[in-house]
Amino acid sequence: MSDHASRSRDRIRLEGLRVRGHHGVLPAERRDGQDFLVDVVLHVDLRPAGDEDNLALTVDYGELAERLAAVVAGPPVDLIETLAARLAQVCLEDAAVRTAEVTVHKPQAPIRVPFADVSVHVVRP
Repeated sequence: MSDHASRSRDRIRLEGLRVRGHHGVLPAERRDGQDFLVDVVLHVDLRPAGDEDNLALTVDYGELAERLAAVVAGPPVDLIETLAARLAQVCLEDAAVRTAEVTVHKPQAPIRVPFADVSVHVVRP
């Protein structure tokens, strides 16, 4: 396997980030809010950070989690598609990130039949 092929498989995952937000099209969603869950997969070349044991050469996932949480807790949007796109943009602000995959789960969505989860998944280069 070439160096490029192995690096293109490097990933950082942040799963299950739970943040209260007020997103949705219904007035009750905006008023009462609900918990959203966010999963992020970052495509990053981890070799430099691993070789040098240097946080500056990778993504500080603790700091990223705080930035993502601020977006979810921030100004509301109608669609979780919009929220997911905004979260992906936050991920891509880090120069080390080649591609960001973001899944936003809305397990308390106002659906009148039993369901386990509803989510959207976006991939942004």
